Amino acid sequence: MSNLGTTVTLSQNEDAANECLEAINSRFSGSGVVASVERHSNAKKYAFIRITTPPQHWQALAKWMRFDLGVNYCSMVTGTHFPEGPPERGWEVAYHFLRQPISNQLPDTHTVYVAEKLDGKLVPMEFEVLIPLENNDSPIVPTVQHIWGGADWNEKETWDLVGIKFEGHKNMHRVLNPHDSPEGFHPLQKQHKIRYHDHNEMYDDAQGFGRKPADEGRIK
Repeated sequence: MSNLGTTVTLSQNEDAANECLEAINSRFSGSGVVASVERHSNAKKYAFIRITTPPQHWQALAKWMRFDLGVNYCSMVTGTHFPEGPPERGWEVAYHFLRQPISNQLPDTHTVYVAEKLDGKLVPMEFEVLIPLENNDSPIVPTVQHIWGGADWNEKETWDLVGIKFEGHKNMHRVLNPHDSPEGFHPLQKQHKIRYHDHNEMYDDAQGFGRKPADEGRIK
């Protein structure tokens, strides 16, 4: 069975990535927004776009990506804490996006795309946006919940686990930790002490809630 028409070619992918890179550099030249074409480590080495932006330019960049570049899906948001990092990068938010050739389909209708015939903004593309934040006790980045619906849950999850605040988010609350967790508790912040476990302890010791004499000093 042929897969003709179901896979974007490497040439399409490369051309689309270079077009996106040129558009980003043209629109945000001199603003501190830096873009590059990267490649996945899989066999086909498909290209994707990596963008690093200061937080003060994030919402302007996000709106432009959504409405001018056609980036229509937020797939994931993650946050990282670097307590021993430099002053300008104690935290980092990473957004992951997809551009897909989809539309709001009318009932009882359908649209068929032939992948190898797609061009311009219809060519699927992945985007990774990195936002470094200052090394302080109150990391804040503007929300993009109002631009991508998919950012809503992902921003909640990142705040809940890492403690990065998404300024302007309309319904921020805990989604993974208990709702009555202490204020300021975000388990993936690096200052929390975590016990080491071996395989048997994970079953014998309920993950460390009942400490044993042998546990003394086994924290990192």
